[in-house]
Amino acid sequence: MTLNYTKPIEQAITSSDKTLLSIRYAIVEGDIASGSKLSETELSTKYGVSRAVIRESINRLETCHLVERKANVGARVVSLTPDGLIELYQIRESLEGMAARLAAKNMTSEEIAELNQLLETHAEKVKQEGSYYQEAGDVDFHYRIILGCKNKQLISLLVDGIYHLVRMYRVQLGMSGPRITTAFDEHKSIVRAIENKDEELAEMLMRRHITYSKNNIANKLA
Repeated sequence: MTLNYTKPIEQAITSSDKTLLSIRYAIVEGDIASGSKLSETELSTKYGVSRAVIRESINRLETCHLVERKANVGARVVSLTPDGLIELYQIRESLEGMAARLAAKNMTSEEIAELNQLLETHAEKVKQEGSYYQEAGDVDFHYRIILGCKNKQLISLLVDGIYHLVRMYRVQLGMSGPRITTAFDEHKSIVRAIENKDEELAEMLMRRHITYSKNNIANKLA
């Protein structure tokens, strides 16, 4: 049975939702710099909403680890640091490795075909643009694997927990340079393992892929 799960790129229903998605996008993309202080007054003016709406958005961003509060400082965007990367990617390797294993067991033929089709689209972008930028949600390879695991608890831990912080590191530090083509080839190998229902190989390849990604980002942070 296919699991229906709300994408992290939710439809914005209220003005509060729209503001949250706008600020979250700006943080992930680096338009609001990592480590920068968040001023309710400035954000209220920029997005044309009340300070109460901004305060709610900041609180929600704190739950997905994009914002942190410090005594006598207030709310700040998290900083991208070597230590933060290691801690985050240790968790990511374990959880996404498990997701890949379960995806090899649970993804339908139709879902795997759609995943292969997605990679074909990515191949064109890699070839034409020389970058491997993926929007969040259904056009993100990793997000598709997460959904494909069909485990609600694991999906929640990844999507509601660390997905956007992981994207922050990926988008700002990991989607350019020589790593592009090797990352794409690793994606293809993971899909083949899932298609062959090889659970152990799918997990191993995903863990290895995330380790390589971590090392690539760590070099840029250094």
